[in-house]
Amino acid sequence: MHIDELFQFHFMTNALEAGTLVAVMASAIGWFMVVRKQTFAGHTLSLIAFPGAAAAALAGAPVFVGYFAACAAGALALAAVSGGGVEGRSLGHESAAIGSVQAFGLGLGFLFVSLYHGLLTSLNSMLFGTFLGITDVQVLVLLGVALAVLAVLAAIARPLLFASVDADVARARGVPVAALSVGFLLLLGLAVAATSQITGALLVFALLVTPAATAQHITSRPAVGLALTLAIALLVTWVGLAIAYYTVYPVGFYVTSLSFGLYVLARLVVRR
Repeated sequence: MHIDELFQFHFMTNALEAGTLVAVMASAIGWFMVVRKQTFAGHTLSLIAFPGAAAAALAGAPVFVGYFAACAAGALALAAVSGGGVEGRSLGHESAAIGSVQAFGLGLGFLFVSLYHGLLTSLNSMLFGTFLGITDVQVLVLLGVALAVLAVLAAIARPLLFASVDADVARARGVPVAALSVGFLLLLGLAVAATSQITGALLVFALLVTPAATAQHITSRPAVGLALTLAIALLVTWVGLAIAYYTVYPVGFYVTSLSFGLYVLARLVVRR
């Protein structure tokens, strides 16, 4: 067993390139998502990715088109039902509205799968991820999406962090809190769509939430926490892909297990 074996096949090279891209993008978005306490919204978007992929399969379109279209539409829907950062909107009302969108999205997913009369062999990959079918086109699409998301996130990082920590003070200082909220949900939707192609719709949180939660449990310093989140996401992605290459089990399982293991380890170490 040698590391250079991982680069002998083109599909594995594509998987490593795509995994690196989504790890960097998901860790950056995920760190802000955890700071903003919008993990439920991220979870909902990951579930909305499933009906998008199923609808694309039903229409005969590429699955990744369904991921991006559904998550973008879902982000706009969440921004609308949650109030988009409007002052006075309670957390309970926002959670109930987001939960309603989540239930509707899951219902659509089951409907599209039922309407598909062919053999839907990609159902497991939609839900739990795969690295065998990543094409050159998908890698290029992921590269474009990652660069766009990271560029926008870098441009709005300072006011977004201000609005995330104290929305009322930020609003009083003239920060466009509502616009930032909608924009961040769109960025989150794009990141979820891209990440779902590696981890699957149900395991997307492995890269979005767990690395950020682990890092923020270790340090509260923004720059250090963001860098640590990135390092954890890259580590679990690369190691997960390497282990999956030599076994018959899906990469999503390994990425999720490694992420969770590091989270538990961090909690134990910090507690002591």
